[in-house]
Amino acid sequence: MPFRFSLLLLLVSSAWAAAEEPLPQAKPVPQMQVLPLPHDQISVTRDGQEISRYHYAPDLERPFLYPIVGPAGRSLTRMGHPHDPNGHSHHNSVWVTHHDVNGVDFWADPSPGKIKHTRIGQLIDHDDRAVIQVVNTWIDSQSEKTLLEERRTMSFVPLPQDEWLLAIDIQLTPPAGPVTFGDTPFGPLGVRMAKSIGVNDGGGTIRNSEGLVDEKEVFRKRARWVDYSGPITSQANEGITLFNHRDNPTFPSAFHVRNDGWMGATMSYEKPLELKKGESLLLRYGLYIHAGVASSQKIEQAFATYHELPILPAK
Repeated sequence: MPFRFSLLLLLVSSAWAAAEEPLPQAKPVPQMQVLPLPHDQISVTRDGQEISRYHYAPDLERPFLYPIVGPAGRSLTRMGHPHDPNGHSHHNSVWVTHHDVNGVDFWADPSPGKIKHTRIGQLIDHDDRAVIQVVNTWIDSQSEKTLLEERRTMSFVPLPQDEWLLAIDIQLTPPAGPVTFGDTPFGPLGVRMAKSIGVNDGGGTIRNSEGLVDEKEVFRKRARWVDYSGPITSQANEGITLFNHRDNPTFPSAFHVRNDGWMGATMSYEKPLELKKGESLLLRYGLYIHAGVASSQKIEQAFATYHELPILPAK
């Protein structure tokens, strides 16, 4: 009986294989894909494995990206402060916001400023990148006034050995009147690292492009980039380098970093920035998701690659 059953399976398998029809017009399946999901989420995959997910549900204070998956298959970011989950619930992995827009706080939870998803611009699948383009509105919920219209482009670019780049381009336009971004180190981009990568909790390290190390030296210092690296498994160290783009109006700008596991890029620290009605501000930032505690030379190579990425027209 076992022999007869095996033979039957072999015959059936051969018949199925012979019954398959060719697809002469078949196109290659893109390595990088964007997959819309239920409950206002968009997954980004590389060869079928998720590397990130964009969350934009209407009940959120602001959209964010979680996870940010490194080469070992673990998220290098987390949701919230590991020792103050309530007071720092606004630390949403990788997020865009600002502490002072015409005096309105878009930073904290809860806050009068809400960043609301308006629509999806376009989703792109390709071998050399996946792209999510969205349109958001920055609303003062107390006056119900729209202070900013935002067009955000997020490009996910594969690199060798399961490393990758995330390029975030943010175009901000005040539709109804002038807007002033006040003097603050909080905004426009924050990154909350995994607990095990933090200097305090995991014995990780912070370094910047100027050769400075950890919070005492790097805190609010001007630099082209800041890197946060540490253990993500018992065998592997990994990290994220936060790039400031050379075309930003405040390049090089100060970075706000903490040994407790977070880093952020500033745009109006010590110098408020004003936009008139109808003017647009384009801000560009990059994240290099890498294996190991990357050398400065390796980070500089990724920094150069990041600057070669073109700006995609906003939809």
